[in-house]
Amino acid sequence: MTVQAIEIHTGLFDRLKQIVGPAGYREGDDIEPKNYRDLMEDRAIRPPLLLRPASTEEVSGILALCHEAGQPVAPQGGMTGLVSAAAPLENEISLSLERMNKVVELDPYTSTMTVEAGVPLQVIQEQADAHGLLFPLDLGARGSCTIGGNLSTNAGGNRVIRYGMTRELTVGLEAVLADGTVINNLHKLRKNNTGYDVKQLFIGSEGTLGIITRAVLKLFPRPASQQVAMCGLGSFQAVADLLVHAQARLGANLSAFEVLWRNSYQLVDRHVPHATVPLPDSHAFYVLVESMGSDEATDSELFLNMLDEACRRELIDDVIVADNSDKTRKLWAVRDGAAEAAQGVGHLHTYDVSLNVADMGYFGDEVERRLREKWPEAILGLFGHIGDGNLHIVINVGPDTHALHRPIDEVIYGLIRELKGSVSAEHGIGIMKRPFLPYSRGDAEIELMRKLKLSLDPQGILNPGRIFA
Repeated sequence: MTVQAIEIHTGLFDRLKQIVGPAGYREGDDIEPKNYRDLMEDRAIRPPLLLRPASTEEVSGILALCHEAGQPVAPQGGMTGLVSAAAPLENEISLSLERMNKVVELDPYTSTMTVEAGVPLQVIQEQADAHGLLFPLDLGARGSCTIGGNLSTNAGGNRVIRYGMTRELTVGLEAVLADGTVINNLHKLRKNNTGYDVKQLFIGSEGTLGIITRAVLKLFPRPASQQVAMCGLGSFQAVADLLVHAQARLGANLSAFEVLWRNSYQLVDRHVPHATVPLPDSHAFYVLVESMGSDEATDSELFLNMLDEACRRELIDDVIVADNSDKTRKLWAVRDGAAEAAQGVGHLHTYDVSLNVADMGYFGDEVERRLREKWPEAILGLFGHIGDGNLHIVINVGPDTHALHRPIDEVIYGLIRELKGSVSAEHGIGIMKRPFLPYSRGDAEIELMRKLKLSLDPQGILNPGRIFA
């Protein structure tokens, strides 16, 4: 770097620090690993500067300066993503929204909550619950992830089958473009057919088109009843048939349909101490089915009748029903534990893919066969939100697991391409899945994405290199 470049660099950083004040930035050793260390251990590059704005106006001022100087920026939420989207690359500054963590308003008349981007998901859930309402987005990282990150990746989670992805749970939002322009779309109107729905440009764009700063979220009446059961089944065909049966019998009450393959169930049993498996590990599949409704007595009877009929049709081999909130929590802990086995196994590569339900049985068998052809001693687990076609895979192939990431990717994503699935169901593309974007998207689609990026971020300062090069 030339002396002139260093002076320009230093001058820019001084101006950025003035925008956020002493509490709004960190440098050098004061930057904690959580703001630069990738959760998937793919990289850990300490940024030259971490900015922590406290308002939309500060975000706008930061981006205006960075746009003018061509300074790349890595936006950050809770840093729980799995595709290397938020950890900074060389010479990028980090922009964390962790100080923008206010619940601005809860409006019971429109059933909406207005929040800043840095509010943790769990806080939103608890605020809604305190007012007799429900924000249904739910995932294992609920205590750490933030709503801005959820929006930027269009997070899914456990209850998509009933309530939809984050995209469906958003009424309006505010975002700041790369040049500092603030797009205020913070309305509460469920019906607003006035031209393009611009909020959809930013939801799922992984911070590449603009930085989301506030959002208006859709709330629902808090269910008066919750029924949960864990079922043991002998084949994936039985799993698929049980899904259709539950949808037909429970209708809109069906709120979750989570499936663990036996290998994943065994990983939970062996390596997740706080989760206690309720059924023997002799079944091929385990289904957690949940129903939520408005009448405890009627809903409970409907749920039990659904299970009874499924047993008589020999779809279910074994079942345990939670009859209190503690047992419900314990059954959900088994499902959540499927993503936590790394604490006993060691580094696990984690995959998040989407398939037609009809292809999942074949995929589960074939992906294990292909992986074991190359790594016979691999530790493998499959689980997912099968009701919406989302499957997760965790794998450890031994001490070289981290170095073998790309060869493992080729096996899994190659099969996904054959089955015309998606290489990313709910975590985005980031950097780690970038080579595989063409496996699920056509050339014309990718070119349109590039044109949108160029139009909204002509200097390429927002999360450069994510999604596509």
